[in-house]
Amino acid sequence: MARETATVDLVIPVYNEERSLPGCLQVLQHHLEHEFPFCWTITVVDNASTDGTLRVAHEMSESMPNVRVLHLDRKGRGLALRTAWGYSDADVVVYMDVDLSTGLDGLLPLVAPLVNGHSDLAIGSRLAPGSRTIRGAKRELISRAYNKVIRWTHGARFTDAQCGFKAARTDVIRPLLRKVEDDSWFFDTELLLLAEHNGLRVHEVPVDWVEDVDTRVNVTKTATDDIAGLLRVARAKLTGAATVEGLPRRPEPRAAHPQAVLAERENGLLWQLFSFGIIGILSTVATSVLYALLRSWWPPLVANLVALTVTTLWNTEANRRFTFVGRAASSGRVHLQGLVVFALYYVVTSGALLVLDAAVPDASRWLEVLVLIASSVVGTALRFVLLRAWVFRPKTTQPTPVPPTSEKEAA
Repeated sequence: MARETATVDLVIPVYNEERSLPGCLQVLQHHLEHEFPFCWTITVVDNASTDGTLRVAHEMSESMPNVRVLHLDRKGRGLALRTAWGYSDADVVVYMDVDLSTGLDGLLPLVAPLVNGHSDLAIGSRLAPGSRTIRGAKRELISRAYNKVIRWTHGARFTDAQCGFKAARTDVIRPLLRKVEDDSWFFDTELLLLAEHNGLRVHEVPVDWVEDVDTRVNVTKTATDDIAGLLRVARAKLTGAATVEGLPRRPEPRAAHPQAVLAERENGLLWQLFSFGIIGILSTVATSVLYALLRSWWPPLVANLVALTVTTLWNTEANRRFTFVGRAASSGRVHLQGLVVFALYYVVTSGALLVLDAAVPDASRWLEVLVLIASSVVGTALRFVLLRAWVFRPKTTQPTPVPPTSEKEAA
């Protein structure tokens, strides 16, 4: 999409906003006319409003040629975005809240990486370095806690799932929308988790954000729905249902310089051993500490299972990101194979504890910990072999043709 021809559709879902909508559209239109270099339209989605919002929206669209109105008979932010983005004929679709809580200076940095093809989705983040926010302590705590839960449970790399400031390439968003099930507040999180799961690049923009004190979000119900949604998406990843067909695929990353390619091949195993070793040491320490704490309340096998489960979640994600980079996406196959590797690792460590209990019935707590550390080392070596040769086995790719360097070679 070239700069001269790229089109951007800015979608604003509204529910009972007859007072704030005119001012929002006027401010946004002024910014787009003077600060935005791409062709644009604004789509106001009336989310089953019960006041005069729909009437005001139509009045504004008559006086603003680039504003159009879409009416829905059912509420739901996710439903509004799904409908408007699905119908849009623009190259890039954007979502922003009607209160304009997010500074419009972040709009161009949000859209530009999508227009030039660098990224597939872009999100504003109130938690990224460089962002500036003004909001109450309660909402700050809830936001940070929720995003931490997403990162811990799904290994997400984005920092802010719920900021009302997002954009996507239309050719990417349409296949994703067919998989997104939520039509309410979890829509954003589910969309981003599916995007990362399928190897799409999500660009994050630090933004300035001021809290709207007139928020109508039911925090308790939203939190309950979010937890249920996270479990549903995790199940979809494990079963392979989260894989989206029809997405544009990016080429695998590779070094451009011949010497860099050679160095990568020679140092691949060395780096994997080093990275895996560091992650393994940290995991072993964490497992031992957790086991020593949990052993005060639970029997050895239960304490070991819980300690291993907690640390394995982090261990697998760390190895996917740092040790075996580019070998496999976070797919259902990888997660299922990771569970098998975890089961074997648990058999090794638990078997060592059972042998110790049979040989030394009155073994001290610290002797149990030492045996657990030794068995963890053996299990870690087995885990590396299985991860490298089975879970994250190298992808088979076709050789990339070298482009001609001159018009004569091209001919």
